Amino acid sequence: MMNRAAGVLLPITSLPSRYGVGCFDRCAYEFVDYLKEAGQTFWQFLPICPTSYGDSPYQSFSTFAGNPYFISLEALIEEGVLTQAECDEADFGADSSDIDYEKLYNARYPLLRKAYERSRIAENGDYLRFATENAWWLEDYALFMALKNFFGGQCWYEWPEDIRLRWGFALDYYRRELYYDIEFQKYLQFKFFQQYRALKQYANANHIKLIGDIPIYVAMDSADTWANPQLFQLDERCMPIAVAGCPPDGFSATGQLWGNPLYRWDYHRETGYQWWLSRLWYCYQLYDVTRIDHFRGFDEYYSIPYGAETAIGGHWEKGPGIDLFRCAEQNLGWHEVIAEDLGYVTDTVRQLVRDSGFPGMKVLEFAFDARDTGSASDYLPHNYPVNSVAYTGTHDNETLAGWFSVIGKEERQMARDYLCDQHTPAKYLHRSFIALAMRSAAKTCIIPMQDYLGLDNSARINKPSTVGQNWRWRITQEQLNDALKTEMHEAARRYGRLNWDNEPEETETTADMAE
Repeated sequence: MMNRAAGVLLPITSLPSRYGVGCFDRCAYEFVDYLKEAGQTFWQFLPICPTSYGDSPYQSFSTFAGNPYFISLEALIEEGVLTQAECDEADFGADSSDIDYEKLYNARYPLLRKAYERSRIAENGDYLRFATENAWWLEDYALFMALKNFFGGQCWYEWPEDIRLRWGFALDYYRRELYYDIEFQKYLQFKFFQQYRALKQYANANHIKLIGDIPIYVAMDSADTWANPQLFQLDERCMPIAVAGCPPDGFSATGQLWGNPLYRWDYHRETGYQWWLSRLWYCYQLYDVTRIDHFRGFDEYYSIPYGAETAIGGHWEKGPGIDLFRCAEQNLGWHEVIAEDLGYVTDTVRQLVRDSGFPGMKVLEFAFDARDTGSASDYLPHNYPVNSVAYTGTHDNETLAGWFSVIGKEERQMARDYLCDQHTPAKYLHRSFIALAMRSAAKTCIIPMQDYLGLDNSARINKPSTVGQNWRWRITQEQLNDALKTEMHEAARRYGRLNWDNEPEETETTADMAE
């Protein structure tokens, strides 16, 4: 019999760490301990790559690099390259339940630069080995970030032509002129991955598996696009011909205009999908399970002419289909993957998910829609197949409590009828919805921490097609209490999802690993 399991969705940024944002500090290790004691098996988080404007992890400067915000300043204090006073004096904002990204940027990077300058990193054998082993992506990324800073944050397609088009003499010139800025960027990546791998080792030793996230698209303003223009639908000036998005639907009359460059799938096919194989291989090394975002885009993708103000004028194009994933399995072997098959799902998308063998996603909030008598039934828990992952909601959805408070009267009645519960006060109903997802046939069930806490939409992670107030919510230490831990443990036990290994092992302590 296949093991049923449960886990939680909590972005790393949402951890209750000191210094303005969640990171790989003691709080991350304590959260692993918390999950273990709560009987959980999985910790799912969002992409861990560096964020660009808007702070979205789905718009990154690199698909391979790690976010420097996640580097533990406490660990750098322990190393002796920063002082406690320097970190305490920095202004990261006064609200521990919110991330002030402007203050975070202005306070954290000067501290990280000090740490680099005091590190004598060029004499560190582990660093030199890391830089050599990862040169295939690190060299372009470090130069890209150094150039962005040199040109005042300009997008790369606004740089002077010689370096925008990567002429050889220009690359050589800037590598010389920006040597220490480039080395600083490499240092940040070394520290990020050193700390991340220590955390993953600790999590796995405690039988917690990490679910990472791979966005289907890369950002236009990224090292990936600048260094590899041949992979994308760009013209001779390296400007997009068409960009990604979603068509108009019942939720948005003008659709969604994401602006990411689209892939030249014919080129990828001719090269045996080498870039994609490298990307997937890299994620397989980082995560125990990889969630592939916008999986339907591999079947068909929505193409919007570059320069359009909305997504209305777009059209569908065929993607690589199952060919990419067969090629990946032949070259990389089998790995655990979750297919994010949400949104506008057609029969061909469903067939692609079936052919891949990957579990798809089932989101409970989508089940109760009075306007939709068709696909909504796919999200009713009694219809979940075993090979699926059940969610109450995702990072793009309202919290359970927030969702139930804003849906129409008819939808609320549909939900209560399905629950056979007409009397539980709305502020406690999140527990009933969690139980509904947990007792489904889906092999895995992932619950956002906000839903376990019964929080309203002020704790929402992201509202698609908006900027400015997203990706900011943080959990507090007080919310991670013993009562909630017991509740989570009992739900996992009650519905046969308790972590299979309840025997404690001799592992390094939280304090040892954090240091």
